[in-house]
Amino acid sequence: MRAAGTRSALVDRRAFLRMAGAAWVAALGTRPSFALSQTDAVFASGYMEHDGSFGIAVLAEGGTLIEKTPLPARSHGMAFSPATGHLVAFARRPGTFALIIDRGGRAAPVTIASAEDRHFFGHGCFSPDGKILYASENDFDAGRGVIGLYDAHDGYRRIGEYSTYGIGTHDLSVSDGGHVLIAANGGIETHPDFGRTKLNLDHMEPSLALIDAASGALVERHALPETLRQLSTRHIDLDDRGRIWFACQYEGPRNDLPPLVGHFGRGEDLTFLSLPEETTIGLANYVGAIAVNRREGLVGLTSPNGGRFVVLEAASGRVLREEAIADAAGIAAAPRGFAVSSYDGRFAGSRDAVAWDQHIAGLMPRR
Repeated sequence: MRAAGTRSALVDRRAFLRMAGAAWVAALGTRPSFALSQTDAVFASGYMEHDGSFGIAVLAEGGTLIEKTPLPARSHGMAFSPATGHLVAFARRPGTFALIIDRGGRAAPVTIASAEDRHFFGHGCFSPDGKILYASENDFDAGRGVIGLYDAHDGYRRIGEYSTYGIGTHDLSVSDGGHVLIAANGGIETHPDFGRTKLNLDHMEPSLALIDAASGALVERHALPETLRQLSTRHIDLDDRGRIWFACQYEGPRNDLPPLVGHFGRGEDLTFLSLPEETTIGLANYVGAIAVNRREGLVGLTSPNGGRFVVLEAASGRVLREEAIADAAGIAAAPRGFAVSSYDGRFAGSRDAVAWDQHIAGLMPRR
């Protein structure tokens, strides 16, 4: 299924409000309810309070805070199902919890734990019908990435796993039709006994894998060339043609200038973008998040290390905009361009007394 590019923001807002439910909206209070009624987009992001506590927040397009939900520890990425209204916040590696929030208020939040010999890698996605939650996980004793499968209709019971055919699996996505899973295998070996220490920087194995969602069989695997073995493939998003965009973080010498962004389609080789040198320098060998605005044909990048926000034209890869944003963190497609957050509390032009985490999830039908 292709993106609903002709669907109006008003229809999207009404769809979200129907999904959320009148009781939930009424319980928000005057200011959040008004902001929700006026916004063209709704987002979620993890945050840290000044006292060191963590949570996940729902925000309107302009940055108005709608709702907060506390978390037991720091989160990283999120998954949202428009089909069910369920939002999942995954623990930051090597965390072992995921919190599921029913945006319709029909059920209390549910916390699930990873299997005893697994931990979450911080990302996941839903099947298009919302029935299955896929989570990127580390089989740390075997040194391999796996995709945990959780039944959303049975209390998120873990019902199996697939191999990701790589190590250091990070981001995870699914094709619009739900038939193919896409795994960004960062290639970095870690083990919870050593915290977040990277154990194999001298022999990394980054790759991108396409996996059959019904069987777990490998469809395609794209290993990076030997000259780019220290380029960790971390985050992905899909455009309206099903092309997969990927963003990387370089673990080699700081004065190297490797390509940091690329794309591919099924049956195609990886294509790396040749960004202008000044843009690559500005990204500081670290793209923290990537998002595709399908309706406008744009690709957005953020780099907290470089303090940069970059917008590309998807058709050509040309840089359209580059902006300095200190501690630039999350990014998500918005009705006009992108919503961008920062570690110092900025979100789409507003500022809050929290530190936003590295990712943003859109809570309306995909654009």
